[in-house]
Amino acid sequence: MSLKEHRPSAVTSALAKDRLGVPSVIFFVISAAAPLTVVAGSVSTAYAATGVTGVPLGFLLLGAILGIFAVGYVTMARHVVNAGAFYAYTAKGLGRPVGVATAWVALLAYNALQVGLYGAIGASTQPLIADAFGVELPWWVIALFFWALTGALGLMRVDLNGKILAILLLTEIAVVLLFDVVDLVNPAPGTGYSLDVFDPANLFVPGIGAVIATCVASFSGFESSVVFAEESKDPRRTVPMATYIALAVISILYAFSAWAMTVPIGTDKIVQEARDQGPNLYFATPGEQLGSTVSTIGSVLLVTSIMAALIAFHNTISRYFFALGRERVLPEIFGQTSAPTGAPLTGSITQTIVGFIVIILYALFDLDPFIQMFFVFGSFGGLGVLLLLCATSVSVIAYFAKNPAPETAWRTKIAPAIASILLLIVITLVMVNFDTVLGVPPDSWLRWALPVFYVVAIVFGVLYGLSLRKKRPEVYAAIGMGAHASVRSGQ
Repeated sequence: MSLKEHRPSAVTSALAKDRLGVPSVIFFVISAAAPLTVVAGSVSTAYAATGVTGVPLGFLLLGAILGIFAVGYVTMARHVVNAGAFYAYTAKGLGRPVGVATAWVALLAYNALQVGLYGAIGASTQPLIADAFGVELPWWVIALFFWALTGALGLMRVDLNGKILAILLLTEIAVVLLFDVVDLVNPAPGTGYSLDVFDPANLFVPGIGAVIATCVASFSGFESSVVFAEESKDPRRTVPMATYIALAVISILYAFSAWAMTVPIGTDKIVQEARDQGPNLYFATPGEQLGSTVSTIGSVLLVTSIMAALIAFHNTISRYFFALGRERVLPEIFGQTSAPTGAPLTGSITQTIVGFIVIILYALFDLDPFIQMFFVFGSFGGLGVLLLLCATSVSVIAYFAKNPAPETAWRTKIAPAIASILLLIVITLVMVNFDTVLGVPPDSWLRWALPVFYVVAIVFGVLYGLSLRKKRPEVYAAIGMGAHASVRSGQ
């Protein structure tokens, strides 16, 4: 029987090539990080929950750590081009069973980050609709609207998604900068322009672990550049440039905005004001100075910021499903793409179904969409991304030890080793302060129960990988092969 009879046509088993340039990938990456959502929500939460004023420096410190990680990460991307990213890298570096385990962690983490955003967008849109139309819609009805929109866009051409994200993201960043300028021209008497928040003495205090733990999820998504490598016009150039530019923009924007927020309030009062006003703190001064209309526009753009993140994460998740289906680690149907658009088909639909189930369950049990959905799922997903980053750094060292390449020792050994150590420290800080991240009491069962899910995923993944080696050696041999796997498995 011919290959054509065994497998779907090439049109429906491969991602669309040469559709994304550097700007488009940057838009995907920064949109996943959701700058306005972070600045309005995570920054005020970091001040309020930790009581530490060195939050801006904390963002720069995290950005520097992730910048060191990116050195080995983008170097690996030049040698292993695969939409499965973390999965493929760990499979190549640490062995196929570890690669499968990494895939399960990635699916858990990114799906958590995605579905948590439905709670945030429902809760954030609800008061806007009530103010504008006098209608009190349940949050889950609103969430289902954005769920349907995200699912529909996920089946469209990736470059179309990139153009939509470009519009949303540029508008979002413009508003963040406008609000920052308003803060800067309205300094508090005496301490308004204080740079104390960048003094290491105000970060390296007993609460530093809580600061790092609270801020770490804000960077989730920066690493997604390599997921779009197969669809990039020049992966060797596009992925590194998009990664470094996006990480620099995110780090500087977060730090600058976190500092600007202190200017009209004063560094001595920022913690208490954050505790009193919560996420509304970010909109307070611009609303007073520019009028309620501008504040409302900011709130609307907060919704579009979350929508942009939904689109970005949906595209990332669907490509992980696709990579696993193409290599038949998941059922082969996941390795199919839509013929007209080249977008992953089954993976996109699966992620949409997952989102629907979570929204309905939260609605049925009347759970809080912001605290119990957005914060819990976001924190859980952020921890998973950290585990993926650390495993990948170790994988880079192992891969180039087995596959010498014309790369410098800094790229293949030194930077990945430093990143591995720093990321292990960050993971430890997050785990010790996970109750702060979740916003739960120190004795809450959630702080330990959620990380256990990753332990189970890792164990199951390794065992499944070993099972494939024994029972389906042809599938096992194709793990991490990427586009070559679909050809090999059909022979």
